[in-house]
Amino acid sequence: MSPTYDIVIIGGGGHGLATAHYLAANHGITNIAVVEAGWIGGGNTARNTTIVRSDYLLNASFALKNFALKLWSDLSQDLNFNIMYEPRGYVDLAHSDGELEHFTVRANAMIMGGGDAQILDCDALQQRVPELDLRTGKRFPISGALVQEAGGVVRHDAVAWGFARRASAAGIHIFQNCPVTEIHVSGGKIHGVETPRGRIACKQALITVAGQSSAVAELAGLTLPIDSINVQAFVTEPIKPALDTVLNYNAGLSYISQTDKGEFVLGGATDGYNSFAKRGSFERIEDVLARAVQMFPFLSRLRLMRHWSGTADIAMDGNALVGRTPIEGLMINGGWGYAGFKATPAVGWCMADLLATGNMPDLLAPFAPSRFETGAAQDDAGIGPYPWLH
Repeated sequence: MSPTYDIVIIGGGGHGLATAHYLAANHGITNIAVVEAGWIGGGNTARNTTIVRSDYLLNASFALKNFALKLWSDLSQDLNFNIMYEPRGYVDLAHSDGELEHFTVRANAMIMGGGDAQILDCDALQQRVPELDLRTGKRFPISGALVQEAGGVVRHDAVAWGFARRASAAGIHIFQNCPVTEIHVSGGKIHGVETPRGRIACKQALITVAGQSSAVAELAGLTLPIDSINVQAFVTEPIKPALDTVLNYNAGLSYISQTDKGEFVLGGATDGYNSFAKRGSFERIEDVLARAVQMFPFLSRLRLMRHWSGTADIAMDGNALVGRTPIEGLMINGGWGYAGFKATPAVGWCMADLLATGNMPDLLAPFAPSRFETGAAQDDAGIGPYPWLH
């Protein structure tokens, strides 16, 4: 470890490693240290359900996620590392005629923004997903769906190691098991960070630690408008191929896909209470599985093999918190909630631009922390200031 770096990136997950890679690849900046408290890609990069998509209504969210979707398609070639991007389609189920009408508005907005989207009635949906149970009489009937065929899944650990390998090859230093214990600030500027391996002097630093954002920001004396809440996921025993897309059940939230190994990956809503415990509630497990079995009754015969939980940091409007902090030279990238993994390459690309040039990229500007001072909230769900509901 050198005593001085131009930039210190706090967090060795997908976003931090992508930022490091694009600083080298796009700007030729390599005097960078990436410091990770655990192991590379071992945080929320590993604690997700690997889904990528850009089916958002608000222009800001769609533009950033759609840029990421375009980067995903070529990322294996760019990194010379197979990230296993599979555009198998993302199917978002509507449970009433009114919800389907809202989905139509969202689909039109996506198409106008340059994305792909289709609205399927029940007949077309049954053809697209033959295994889906569309019989009437269910508690939450299915009225149709929005489909984004470019959506799909990406292998999460391959993403972390693909970016890490390229960043390391460019000369960037990556340190595992090296938490930041103190952030040195004086005169309103950042001067360095403290680690178990010693102090690192720097003029710029980026906090990109997902669910630990509030805790690390406190080291610099910052209080962020975010809550940290558990989100759970599960994997069944493997069976033969039965589902070739990603499906999302909106009435209570249960999303599902099948891996190449044959396992079904399932996830759902937040646990609804603040926690850093990385373990979830049985109530949420029951909610997710009950909805999954309504979609695919055959799932009731399968065993759950694994369960995990991650800490999602969710801002007051449910959207990301990205950009400059009041401390000169200190940047923040957090508040991503459920949406962090799918945005990985776009965030890395844009954060590299900000750190290298000092100019806020247009794609990140709507998510600047200053939006809470001006009232320019980015509330995709229209829920309001209730992080546990986003």
